Amino acid sequence: MEHYVFAPHPVSTVPISGGGLFPVRRIFCVGRNYAEHVREMGGDPSREDPFFFTKPADAVVTEGGAMPYPPATADLHHEMELVVGIGTGGSEIDEMHALDHVFGYAAGLDMTRRDLQAAAKKAGRPWDMSKGFDHSAPIGDIVPAATIGHPASGLIELKVNGTLRQSSDLSKMIWSVPETIAYLSRQVRLGAGDLIMTGTPEGVAAVVRGDVLEGTIAGVGNVRTQIV
Repeated sequence: MEHYVFAPHPVSTVPISGGGLFPVRRIFCVGRNYAEHVREMGGDPSREDPFFFTKPADAVVTEGGAMPYPPATADLHHEMELVVGIGTGGSEIDEMHALDHVFGYAAGLDMTRRDLQAAAKKAGRPWDMSKGFDHSAPIGDIVPAATIGHPASGLIELKVNGTLRQSSDLSKMIWSVPETIAYLSRQVRLGAGDLIMTGTPEGVAAVVRGDVLEGTIAGVGNVRTQIV
């Protein structure tokens, strides 16, 4: 009988509103999915195919836990996002049936080492170290779709130290949740436990140690963390 050479890493989980835990398999993130954010990053918001990057499953920070300021950056940015939790997997998922694969939704933060991202872009290199670092995905409780349905519109906002930084509406996403799931499932086979962060609206900016981030998505929930 084979034995592990060291203890397996624990499964990363996100609490489910009402009880239970959502085991995280992978985290996919959609880049540039709100037109005004594309513009503020110097891009053209024409409706090109979506693109994705990833974060490790153990990047999640839950239950309002603190987020350590990461090393190797002097320009840590917040990005407030709707998070989709996949409940049943599949590949080549039809857009019309994509929402059948959703377990629930949460409010989340795609934290970004912006200076590392800018350097990677300039050099034509991958973004991995700017996005997939430790503690880079604070996320609120996942609310089952059976409870709230499938939000296609509603306020999404973020306050830092009580001051509004980001404010938009889910209806302004360039690629809707069903479109995103369908497209991604043609690139990889989705599995139960996958999270999809659906992009951020305009207003991204730097945070420093001591800042308190409080995000809200109408009808979905909240996310909170403090940078330490």
